[in-house]
Amino acid sequence: MKLKKIYDFLDELSPFELQEKWDNSGLLVGSFEDEINEVHISLDLDEAVLDNVKPNSLIITHHPLIFSPLKKVNYDSYSTKLLRILIKKDISLICMHTNFDKSHLNKYVATDILGLKIDDTDEFITYATVNEDFEVFQKNIENRLNLKYSKAVQCNEKVKKVALVTGAGASLISEVKADCFLTGDIKYHDAMEASLRKISLIDIGHYESEHHFSPLLLGLCEKYLKINKLKAIITASKNPFKF
Repeated sequence: MKLKKIYDFLDELSPFELQEKWDNSGLLVGSFEDEINEVHISLDLDEAVLDNVKPNSLIITHHPLIFSPLKKVNYDSYSTKLLRILIKKDISLICMHTNFDKSHLNKYVATDILGLKIDDTDEFITYATVNEDFEVFQKNIENRLNLKYSKAVQCNEKVKKVALVTGAGASLISEVKADCFLTGDIKYHDAMEASLRKISLIDIGHYESEHHFSPLLLGLCEKYLKINKLKAIITASKNPFKF
């Protein structure tokens, strides 16, 4: 199957034009004329993932391998080392990042993983009414995401309205219209900012909140790929952190 046909399906599912200006979603490696025999879905790329992928395959990841323009390709960085393997093995790469966050991932994690009932969405930010004691709500979030612990900033005894952004969304604190914000990669100064604004924070982890990308996308694509006699495989990358 031509890569262009798969790309067009993905673009209809989650338009690449939805991505943020700083993002780099879309076709990163390969040609629209490439013939694809297998499709692999993964949150990220690493060498272990690429070891298990056959030539003439397509990998669809959430996080782009290349963010900023490359000035040299000398195989000593994360992106260039993996780029070399992709090209040598004739493996194509499509990334679905902020476009997929907006169209599917944030809503899916809110409803299907965290059990929240969505009230509203605003670009990245998904809102839900909760009305629970903070500690009870925090424990429930930890259990649903299989977190051994979570960092938190508690500004209120109860959580009335919660905002959610998967991955790293702390830069959006100034736009949050809720008394509690769930996101990952929360830094010290993010905590200080949230405290000033009286917005409680719960760090839901970057990997922990976004590794649901793979099964979600597979579910959305599986029927289409089967009709076109393409095998789809979840090739899971590992969380780089140990706890």
